[in-house]
Amino acid sequence: MGLKILITNNTLASRAGTELYVRDIAVALLRRGHTPIAYSTLLGEVAQELRRATVPVIDHLDALATPPDIIHGHHHLETMTALLKFPGVPAISFCHGWNPWEEAPPKFPRIRRYIAVDEACRDRLVHENGIPDAAVRLLPNFVDLNRFKPRNSLPDRPARALVFSNYVTERGLGPIQEACFRAGIEVDAVGSGLGKPTSRPEDVLPKYDLVFAQGRSAIEALAVGTAVILWNTRGAGSMVTTGNIERLRRLNFGIRTIQGATDSENVSQEIARYNAFDAMQAPSWIRRTAGLDDALDRLLDLYNEVLEDYHRYRMDDNRAEIRAASDYLRQWVPNLTAQQEARMRHEALRVECDALRSELDALRRENHNVARVYSSPTLRLRNRLVAIPLLGPVLRSCARFVAGRMS
Repeated sequence: MGLKILITNNTLASRAGTELYVRDIAVALLRRGHTPIAYSTLLGEVAQELRRATVPVIDHLDALATPPDIIHGHHHLETMTALLKFPGVPAISFCHGWNPWEEAPPKFPRIRRYIAVDEACRDRLVHENGIPDAAVRLLPNFVDLNRFKPRNSLPDRPARALVFSNYVTERGLGPIQEACFRAGIEVDAVGSGLGKPTSRPEDVLPKYDLVFAQGRSAIEALAVGTAVILWNTRGAGSMVTTGNIERLRRLNFGIRTIQGATDSENVSQEIARYNAFDAMQAPSWIRRTAGLDDALDRLLDLYNEVLEDYHRYRMDDNRAEIRAASDYLRQWVPNLTAQQEARMRHEALRVECDALRSELDALRRENHNVARVYSSPTLRLRNRLVAIPLLGPVLRSCARFVAGRMS
């Protein structure tokens, strides 16, 4: 009999990391005969994709008529909301990032396992938030092998490179563009930060020989068979090779793999390590170790482990849950208040910047109009005509000056 799984996320709008994680897991669970339900208060493009795949999507928990069997929690606000809405339902809590505040682990009696996608997240859970090591599991990201097919062989020298990131901006592309120019490589970029998102990266990636990416994006590029240099706008890593791929996989090709400088010299050094034969070995290794089906098997085992653990050792204690909820609110209400104040200051600064930008645009238009008037042929001719009557006196003055110097 299939499980009913409530998957929470802070947003199901843009095509970003955890949103796509929810989409892929939910669709795969549905294919296995389970009933995933995706919950977020902010819906959008990814929510529409889920609905097209016939996965239920809700933005209010009252829409769920019966409790789920288990809560698959991403992001503490949404996870705690679901836990308090459905008493008696156990949960797992994921940590997908080292830095984001929303990835901090909520502490609650019915959260029986905490999942880290890499060693950095595991350390955040255990060494910064006091989560017992025995309650933590490591489950790195995966790739849908049915979508990301291996490309043809790579050329001896890379001809085309792609920056594959939702966080890169035009300004951040500079070092890569410079390094690729020196190496004679054409470079493109895709990602929402550039206003160039792609809904089908599996069609884009095979067109390139070299990809700059991290995390999930790097895994997808490796599965296709491109050479990969780990990179984002905050740090650069190494070329992925057969010699380092196992270590990098344990780190989920994430934040601990991109600690180097992002300058063009560093990028050039990694480009010089390009080896077509070596790069073509990576897809088979990734496809053996990072496939979606294997990750789903591990996740289902984890669900069943949590359900068995909860029902075997179940001790419903309303007082403990109330204390945990109170501690949670005490921890996060001041933070949310500070964030709201910061948002208000940010909005005030944005309004001021918009006003200054409008004033600057007006000054530029005025300057342009003045320059256009003074550069017109009619005005230049008039200035010359005005200067003609003055030419005689100027020449006579010059002649008197020269004669005086010669006498």
